Amino acid sequence: MAQNISEITRRSRIASIDQAVLTNDQKNSILASISEALQTHKETIFAANQKDLDEAIETNLSAPLLGRLKFDEDKLSTVCDGIEQLIALADPVGETLLATELAEGLDLYRVSCPIGVIGVIFESRPDALVQISTLCLKSGNAVLLKGGSEAKYTNRALTDIIRKASLAAGGPEGWIHLLESHADVNALLDCDKDVDLLIPRGSNEFVQYIMANTQIPVLGHADGVCHTYIDSDVDFDMAIKVVIDAKTQYVSVCNATETILLNKNLSGQFVDTLIARLQEVGVTVYGDARIAEAYNVEEISEWHHEYLDMAVSVGYVDDLEAAIRHINMYGSGHTDAILTTDEDKARIFMARVDSGNVYWNCSTRFSDGFRYGFGAEVGVSTSKIHARGPVGLAGLSTYKYKLFGSGNTVDSFATGKCKFTHKPLNQSCPW
Repeated sequence: MAQNISEITRRSRIASIDQAVLTNDQKNSILASISEALQTHKETIFAANQKDLDEAIETNLSAPLLGRLKFDEDKLSTVCDGIEQLIALADPVGETLLATELAEGLDLYRVSCPIGVIGVIFESRPDALVQISTLCLKSGNAVLLKGGSEAKYTNRALTDIIRKASLAAGGPEGWIHLLESHADVNALLDCDKDVDLLIPRGSNEFVQYIMANTQIPVLGHADGVCHTYIDSDVDFDMAIKVVIDAKTQYVSVCNATETILLNKNLSGQFVDTLIARLQEVGVTVYGDARIAEAYNVEEISEWHHEYLDMAVSVGYVDDLEAAIRHINMYGSGHTDAILTTDEDKARIFMARVDSGNVYWNCSTRFSDGFRYGFGAEVGVSTSKIHARGPVGLAGLSTYKYKLFGSGNTVDSFATGKCKFTHKPLNQSCPW
């Protein structure tokens, strides 16, 4: 049954005003109630998820995507841990970002505030629904959720539990809505008067489609072509351990390494060991001409490739600068790492690689809002405007200016009766 999306967004707009003025204690109380409700009704969630899994198996959904779709005790524990982390974080709303005395009796403050109504279109990963909705709640925003159709039963169960728990704890009606069809998404794109921000998560083609067909501001990333560059000066055991983790710890996510770049001066023995270890754990290796010939693997046809599976591109580069050029040309600006014992090389790499996340001697899999202590994330942004990298609470807020006067008029300044002082104030906004 088709939903009236314009009416839903109108109600979301109304709810967002009430959501924006909830105190931190009120929001934390609602979050705690949601966490408790998820655990109380976990069997309902698991039963709904099993229906999704059964249908996905019938349609031959790939194993990595089945892994993302599954919502079990481990996933429940993780999202509840994320909610606890959110509760412990400071309120992102109402923070004084600037305080200036413009003139005597005229004080200006820049204060953080919610964005308003946020639409998030995400993949078939139902735990993302909990993370996104609770982040929006803590940041004072209303949220419109569109998950993958493969998770429709789980998403319905989760949204219903979250909505009822939040209402019982004093949250506003209408702050959370679930959209379910492509028609709903297309209708949402026309709601620029009521929706303040769209965050699409998916393929490059999908994100480009969203951007081209709406006047709503769009924040997100198209793909995750993440690189790990192994320098000639490196601890071999550390490098293999980190690369294996970066590629295989969870392959179907945007922060898994998809390309391994090797300094041409690395020993043949090290490269032999690396390729063998990757293949031993089930990774299909695609190589440049030199790798393909040496290890009898298929040659790479396209460097900008996101596998989201047990496969990786491997190739040689001449030196650090060549690695940086390769990453900036073929990467997606998501997450890129250097493995080296040379601090100067690491410093150059981290300054010159133009990505939202740049790492030294660690796995690209750390690029995650939960691991950063953000209380999970609504997505990872490769944009340079507003928010970059994992988008947590700070990325879901904006600011407004509050000016406190005492009968001041512009004419008194224009005629010289009053003068601006523009002095910094060492105080927070009164309210």
